[in-house]
Amino acid sequence: MTFHELEQARELFGLTERATRGVVTDRFRRLVKESHPDLHEGREDDRIRAITAAYALLREYCDTYVFSFTFDEFLNQNPDERLRLQFSNDPLWGGR
Repeated sequence: MTFHELEQARELFGLTERATRGVVTDRFRRLVKESHPDLHEGREDDRIRAITAAYALLREYCDTYVFSFTFDEFLNQNPDERLRLQFSNDPLWGGR
């Protein structure tokens, strides 16, 4: 897999740069319903093949992704906690 292939799959699915695996799966299901040739007369098989290939690539990337358990990554994933830590001691924002 190359980064270019990953970007193409992400763009086909309409994903932002950050997405959960659940979002990827939901987009796949929606795209299949919209594009499946058995459900829609005149749709081309190539479109569903591209969607399926992109989904396989995105799933592979998600399955092999190395998760970061650093404090900075935790704060990126939990912006409310970042704000709480940043302003909890400020008297104006609720600190004592």
